[in-house]
Amino acid sequence: MRDAPVAVPAPVAVSAAGESVDEDAAGRRLGARIREIRTARRLTLVQLAAATELSHPFLSQLERGLAQPSLASLRRIAVALETSPIELIAASDPTADAPGTIEVQRAGDGVLPEGFAAGAARMLAHGARAFHPLVVEADVCEPGERYTHNDEEFVYVVSGGIRIELDDQSFDLAEGDSLYYPGGTTHRWWSPDGTRYRLLVVKSAGRAR
Repeated sequence: MRDAPVAVPAPVAVSAAGESVDEDAAGRRLGARIREIRTARRLTLVQLAAATELSHPFLSQLERGLAQPSLASLRRIAVALETSPIELIAASDPTADAPGTIEVQRAGDGVLPEGFAAGAARMLAHGARAFHPLVVEADVCEPGERYTHNDEEFVYVVSGGIRIELDDQSFDLAEGDSLYYPGGTTHRWWSPDGTRYRLLVVKSAGRAR
């Protein structure tokens, strides 16, 4: 059974003049960002297809805004391009090409699709920002998948506690603790005792090296 296409609820975005921002062409924005990173990485569509196990025609349509990826496909693409799904999702938001906007987030806005992360994740700002903040809440007690992306990342523990593994080091963080690590660091986190945790995670808007 195929995953449903990615769909992220849009926030309330208001231009500097107080006008609502046009929410069209999200697919073209996403495709353009994928193409931008792929070409910066000097990867052909054929090479990206091999790395993601997705078809060349599908990726071609995706880059032209003619196809929507499932969440699983988006994660594969993000890993192959050494970026994060959050950056690709943010690039598809209608505020991405609307500079000078003021963005208001209400409770419940910006919830990421189920399966983006273990537990619940919520984006706190969208579009072409200098950073991408989100809230992650979960009670995962087993180490999961390791991630590596080009984004710098800052993690602040709002409540609960986590064990975070960075390359060959691990740190226990409690409520009020925080940690920063540079792009390219392999990482994963979990709750050693299964206690529910809530994190504020801020990612830089990573760019291709």
